[in-house]
Formats: sequence, C-alpha cells, structure tokens
Amino acid sequence: SLDFQRSGTLQLKMGKDIKEIKTSKAPAPVGPYSQALLVGSTLYCSGSLALDPSTGEFVGKGDIKEETRQVLKNMGAILEEAGASAKNVVRCTIFLADLGDFAAMNEIYAEFFAENTFLPTRTCVQAGALPKGALVEIDCIAEL
Repeated sequence: SLDFQRSGTLQLKMGKDIKEIKTSKAPAPVGPYSQALLVGSTLYCSGSLALDPSTGEFVGKGDIKEETRQVLKNMGAILEEAGASAKNVVRCTIFLADLGDFAAMNEIYAEFFAENTFLPTRTCVQAGALPKGALVEIDCIAEL
C-alpha cells in the first residue's frame, strides 16, 4: 500500500505525499531517523538536541538555558528548510533530564515563541535519560 522511493518522496494511497526535510543547518540525526517529514501540509520534526551542526559537539553542556537555545535554533533551521517558522508550530513535546530545570527551560522556550499569535500545545516530561547526556530534547509538529 506504500510505494517508497529512497529519493525522498513517498506517496500514500490517501493522495498525500511524504517528503523528507533535511538541512546542514541542524545536526545530522544520531540514529536511523529523519530530521523531519512533511506529510501533505503537516511537518513532523524529530527531537532536537543542543548539538552544533558544524561540529557535532554539545553547546552549553550543563547549562539548561544554553542547551534550550541551541535546541530551538536547530529546530528553527529545520522549520526554515521546510518553509516554516515558529509561527507554524502547533505542538511540541519537551523532554527534560530533570524537571527542576522546567522554569529555566520555559523562559527560553517562551522567547522562541514570543511572536506567535497562538502558542503551540505541548507536553513536558522528565525522561530517565536523554541521548548523549543532554538536559533537554524538543520535537514539534507544524502546519504549513
């Protein structure tokens, strides 16, 4: 029922295309997944970590505000590659290594979405551990 082509486009029977979105302005995936997939007009972005896309090294390791800034910068680069921005985001999931970092993360998160007419829906949970020892990981869904 699915006709997959590794060229980056997949057509579903429902008539929607799936297109892989990738950019060198965000870190390459650290596993077998895509940075984002555009399904029709809906963009599904994988979780972003605070990695510098040019070096692969952590930015602000140990500082939740700096990690959050870099995570959102990476997410913004993926959104931009798809022709979107923070204003298109309708849903976020935030994973924290420690919920004690919630207020500090939330301060930077609020700055990223400051220009939005509507703030995205979201869930924030404490994870047992995050990849590479990260303090924060954020994924999102955007409507283009």
